[in-house]
Amino acid sequence: QVQLVESGGGLVQPGGSLRLSCAASGFTFSSYAMRWYRQAPGKEREFVAIITSAGGSTTYADSVKGRFTISRDNVKNTVYLQMNNLKPEDMAVYYCNAFISRHYWGQGTQVTVSS
Repeated sequence: QVQLVESGGGLVQPGGSLRLSCAASGFTFSSYAMRWYRQAPGKEREFVAIITSAGGSTTYADSVKGRFTISRDNVKNTVYLQMNNLKPEDMAVYYCNAFISRHYWGQGTQVTVSS
């Protein structure tokens, strides 16, 4: 069965950095694009970034462009989200996503940006 397990969230001051990881299993990881989404309290889940199956192309939401970097390791079956220059508005639960006939989600990892 498809499993996505996020890690790496935590508390960081504004301007700080975090790297999120998502370990995938139960499917041929290298064949699928992977996405990160986030959901802040009281708001809808929103797209953050996507990386193609081989990692050759990435796309970002305008709100994170230039600050976040998505990458993947198809040997370790893991997708990453490097987040730099974090802002209070980046505070949310971050979810890893794969679309394999339907959407699959991880359990999420909390990112708190506060001084």
